[in-house]
Amino acid sequence: MSAPTQNRRRFLSNSAMAITATLTTPHLFAQTTKPQTPNFPPTDPSWQRTWQAALTVLAGNVRQAPAFPQPILFEGSTYQGAWQECGPHESLVYASLSPYVAPAAITPLAVAINTHRAFFALQKPDGQLPASVKVSDVGFGQIQMVVPIAATAWEVAQMSRDDRFLADAYAACSRWDQWLRTYRDTRKTGLVEGFCTYDTGHDNSPRWAGIPNRCPDADARKSPAIPSMPRLCPDLSATVYGGRIALAAMAKALGKPGEAARWQADAEHIRLLILSKLYSPEDAAFYDLDAQNKFVRVRSDAISRVLGEHVLDLSHSRDKAIFEAVWTRQLHNPKAFWAPFPLTSIAMDDPTFVRPIPRNSWGGASQALTALRAPRWMSHYGKRAELTQLMQAWCEAIRRHGEFRQQMDPQTGDFTQPDPGGYSPAALVYLDFARRLHQD
Repeated sequence: MSAPTQNRRRFLSNSAMAITATLTTPHLFAQTTKPQTPNFPPTDPSWQRTWQAALTVLAGNVRQAPAFPQPILFEGSTYQGAWQECGPHESLVYASLSPYVAPAAITPLAVAINTHRAFFALQKPDGQLPASVKVSDVGFGQIQMVVPIAATAWEVAQMSRDDRFLADAYAACSRWDQWLRTYRDTRKTGLVEGFCTYDTGHDNSPRWAGIPNRCPDADARKSPAIPSMPRLCPDLSATVYGGRIALAAMAKALGKPGEAARWQADAEHIRLLILSKLYSPEDAAFYDLDAQNKFVRVRSDAISRVLGEHVLDLSHSRDKAIFEAVWTRQLHNPKAFWAPFPLTSIAMDDPTFVRPIPRNSWGGASQALTALRAPRWMSHYGKRAELTQLMQAWCEAIRRHGEFRQQMDPQTGDFTQPDPGGYSPAALVYLDFARRLHQD
């Protein structure tokens, strides 16, 4: 989802309707209009039945964590809390579904604001944002970021027309960017380093084979004493790129043109580094580069995460050639990532692809989180027909099962069963995709 730029005058005039930091404005807590419903085919009641079930899942996952006083959107299923890699983005998608949600004590937009504010409120004095805000604790043992919280905050600010939230988000995300520069660029390359498996949220992925899940002493400033560590990561670097693009837009809206220009320049600097250092033309893939300057040649969904932040600019011939190679040889290749139920977390023709598929595995399963992120880049790169195919496949699989689980077999569309349903990303996948497929 691209974030349009508003000029400051228009933004601030709209902000006469803005909420306060304590979220007391009635339109965020009361909704009186009848919720809309997509134009589902009347011959197939499973569309409407699954729609209502998904809404029920999300309503049940709006909960409070002990460390923050307002309700936020929980991940659901076995995940009791919100994670920075996905929670803010999920709450943004939920907010975009507001017209379809029945009146409740708190609106989806307020939930999205709360979910972002939870991370900002719990930010450490040195600028580190939490990796997670859970029922059990607030996690700082890894960075665990994918979709930039700055990018989702910018879109939420535009939805709410709340310049107080915008200013707070800009301050928090600026400090987070500085923390990453200080502690996650130890090799002084200008790129972002991964220290552990959970940094990218790639649980049980061959990409991180042999690397600890968390940072030493649960301190995200520490890399393990392993010769190949730390790594330069294309997806973490892309997340910072996308965050800087959003920070430039925020700065412009806040009347800070000098800062906006600096963020834009810093974004372009890291973008070019990703392309020059972390792309392999031989494989048409983005890879981690270890501390011995060797590619970690595991073709993972880090590739699509780079595209998720629009790192490739198709107005440049080199970028266009890279995109066509990545799209043809990897992401849309039926032997690699484009399974009958796309997109896989590891290419199916990669030697490390995990079979059979265990629970919570980024070793091959098609993950609901990856699907939820697909509209962020596929339409941008002109792949609308293929996005429709992906959305149809996911809606078919979810309707068939009638539950909302984390991952599925990319060949059969069968969801992994050991964990319970109630997973917010899967519910959001269904609602967002069903809405897009059946808009009038």
